[in-house]
Amino acid sequence: MELSRYIACICEGAAEQVIIEKLLDADKLIFWRTQLLEEKIIRCRSAKSFEERYLRKGFAEKITVLRILDSRKERFKLSKAYEHKVNVINIITAPEVEMLVILHEKKYKDFKKSRKKPSEFCKENLHYPNVKSTAFVHSYFDDVDTLVRSITYYRRISNIPKGEYSLLDLLTTIPN
Repeated sequence: MELSRYIACICEGAAEQVIIEKLLDADKLIFWRTQLLEEKIIRCRSAKSFEERYLRKGFAEKITVLRILDSRKERFKLSKAYEHKVNVINIITAPEVEMLVILHEKKYKDFKKSRKKPSEFCKENLHYPNVKSTAFVHSYFDDVDTLVRSITYYRRISNIPKGEYSLLDLLTTIPN
C-alpha cells in the first residue's frame, strides 16, 4: 500500500475512530498524525462534503484517502475535478470491531457455534451491551498491544478477499 505525503483518514464510526486514534498515538501505524489533514481523524462519509471541506484548499501533491469502514458496498465517488488528485484506499473492518473483542476474550469457537452476529454475541454472551461505543472501546483496549494482537489474530482467521485491506495492513509491525 503506497501512501501520499498528505493523508485523509476517514473513519465511519466512533469505534473505528477510537481504534485508529489509539494506534496512531502509540506509533503503531504506517503514517503519523502530522501527515493527516488538519492532524486529525475525519468523520465525513460523503465524497461531496469531503471535497467541499478539504480538497478546495489546493494541494500541490496527491492525497491518499484512507476510508475505515465496515461496508464493502459503500462508494466514495469524487468529482472529475478531484479524482486524479486523490488515491482512495478502503480499509474494511466488517465486522472487525466486535470480532476483536471476541478474539481477545478467546471466545471465537463459542461465537462460531452460536451462529449469532458478532454484535449480538458480544451483547448476549459476553455481556458487553455497548461494544461499539467510544467509552467501551477506549477502556477495553486500554493496552494498545492487546489491540494489535487482536487485529493480527483476526487477520489470521478471516477470509479477506484478494486486494482488500484490513486494519492489519495499516500496522507498522506485525507480532507473531
